Amino acid sequence: MSFNFQKTAIKEVILVTPQLFGDDRGFFMETFKESAFKEAGISGPFVQDNHSRSAKNVLRGLHYQKEPFAQAKLVRVAEGAIFDVAVDIRPASPTFLQWVGVELSAENRRQLYIPAGFAHGFLTLSESADLIYKVTNEYHPEADAGIIWNDADIGIKWPLAGRPILSAKDEKQPAAKNALGF
Repeated sequence: MSFNFQKTAIKEVILVTPQLFGDDRGFFMETFKESAFKEAGISGPFVQDNHSRSAKNVLRGLHYQKEPFAQAKLVRVAEGAIFDVAVDIRPASPTFLQWVGVELSAENRRQLYIPAGFAHGFLTLSESADLIYKVTNEYHPEADAGIIWNDADIGIKWPLAGRPILSAKDEKQPAAKNALGF
C-alpha cells in the first residue's frame, strides 16, 4: 500500500502518511489514490484543489462551510511547516468541540483528512508555508463561516509565543457558542 492511515483522537480525522520512493535523484510519492483512500474510509469526491501561502506566525481559521455546502478536506504542506487543527462542530457528536492538532510539513510529508462537520485552522511554523488541499465541495461565499481562533470553549493549544498574525475577517470571527448556537 502507498499510504499509512492513522486514526487520531477523533476517529474521523485521519493522519495520512504517503510512502516515499527516493534515491540520489530525488523522490516520488503518490499524494492521493482514490481506491486506497476509499478503502481507508475516506471518500470524496474531491472537487476543488486550493493552494495557500502564509508567512511565519500567520494563523488562518477556524473556517468551515455551512450545510448544504460543508466540505471535507485533505490537507498537505508542499513547502514549510504548519500546526494544522480540526475542530468537531457537529452538535450531536460525542466529540463536539474537541480538537486534533498535528504538525504537517514538507519534510514529514503527512496529510490530514478533515471530514465535513469540522472547522479547520492552521498556524505557520516556518518562515513561510505552502498549503495544498483538496475539498469535497466548491467554495460558496454564502456558506462561509468561522469561529474565533482562541475560543475558550474549544481551548486549542497553539504552539505560539505571543499573538498570531490574523486577517481582519479572522480577528472578528464569533465564539463557538454564537456561531453554532449552543
